[in-house]
Amino acid sequence: MGASYAAPVAPAGRRIPGPRKEYVDAFADDDVFAPRSAPMANPAASPTAPAGPNAPVTDWRAADDVDEPTTFAPGGPEDPDGLAGPNRAKDNGGGKGRALAGVAAAAVTTVLAVVVVGQVTAGHDTADTQTQAADAERGTDAQASRSDGRATPSRTAIAVPATYAQKMSKKYALDPQTKGSGKFAVVAGFDKAPGTGQLFRYRVDVERGLGLDGALFAQAVQKTLNDDRSWAHNGGRTFERVSSGKVDFVITLASPGTTGVWCAKSGLDTTEDNVSCDSAATERVMINAYRWAQGARTYGDRIYAYRQMLINHEVGHRLGFNHVTCSRNGALAPVMQQQTKFLTYGGITCKANPWPYPGN
Repeated sequence: MGASYAAPVAPAGRRIPGPRKEYVDAFADDDVFAPRSAPMANPAASPTAPAGPNAPVTDWRAADDVDEPTTFAPGGPEDPDGLAGPNRAKDNGGGKGRALAGVAAAAVTTVLAVVVVGQVTAGHDTADTQTQAADAERGTDAQASRSDGRATPSRTAIAVPATYAQKMSKKYALDPQTKGSGKFAVVAGFDKAPGTGQLFRYRVDVERGLGLDGALFAQAVQKTLNDDRSWAHNGGRTFERVSSGKVDFVITLASPGTTGVWCAKSGLDTTEDNVSCDSAATERVMINAYRWAQGARTYGDRIYAYRQMLINHEVGHRLGFNHVTCSRNGALAPVMQQQTKFLTYGGITCKANPWPYPGN
C-alpha cells in the first residue's frame, strides 16, 4: 500500500475536503500525491526505464529487440497533448498540481472505460466505416494520380529465340585459313528415318573449337536429306541420324585445314579453292566449315540454299553420283555441278540450285 493521506487544515480551523475515497483507492499501489524525483536526463542510461503513466515515450529496449529506438515527436499524432520530451514529467505547482493531476487521471480513466464499453457494444461498424472511407479516399487519389497525363512505362521486350530458318539464313565469321585441332565431337541425339525406302544411317561429327552450332548443322543434314526434293525423292531412300553404332557414313563439319587433310587421304586436293569433299577412302563426308559459315560468290547472300546444296552435293558423291555440268542456258544447275566454283561452264550459264529433284 502507498502512504496514508491526511487532509490539510485551513487557517480558520475548517477542514478542507480531500479527494473522494474511491479516487484514492484507485491509486493504492501508486501514490499520486507522493513527491516525484526529477526526470531522468538520459533515459538510455537506464536499461529498465520506469513503467506506468509517467514512462518515457521513447522505446529504449535493448539492441537485440529492435534495430533502432522509435521516438514520438512532441505534439505529434502519437502525442496530441505534447507530453513527449521535456514536458513529460513537468511539475506544475508542486503537490497541488500532482493532486489535481491524479484526480484528473482518475476521471479520464472512468470516461475511457465508458467509451470502451460503448465501442464494444456498438461493434466494429464505426471502425470499419472509417477504414472503408479511408480506402476509398486513397483509391480516388491513386486513380487521380494515374490520370494526370503521365506516360505509361513500356514493357521490356522479351527475346524470342531465332527460328531454324533464321539461323540457316545467317552467315557466321570464320577465317578461310583456319586449321583446327583435328579432333571431333559427336553431336548427340537420334533422328528417326521418316520414310520406308532404302535406309541409310549416318553420324554427325563436328571439329572441336570451331565455334559453330553443331546442333544446327545436324538438324540441317536430317531435314535436307529427307526432303522430297533431295535424295529421299519419291520414297526411294530414307536417312536416320544416330550417335553410336554402325553407320554408312559420317558427315563431318571441319575447318579448312582439317578438311584438306581428310580429303587428301582419298587423293583429293581441296586447298586450292577451299572446298568440301567426299573422302571415299574413309567413312567421312567432309563439309568445309568456312564454306558452311560464309557461302560462295555464286550464291551471294542465299546462304540457306547454299548450305542445302553443300549437303546434297557431297552426300550425292557418297551415294555414287559424279560431277556433271549445265547443258542449257538459264536452266537450273545440276546439284552435282561444282557450284561453289562456277555456274558458267563451256559458255553455258545456269542458275544456282540446291536440289537433286527441284521440280517438287
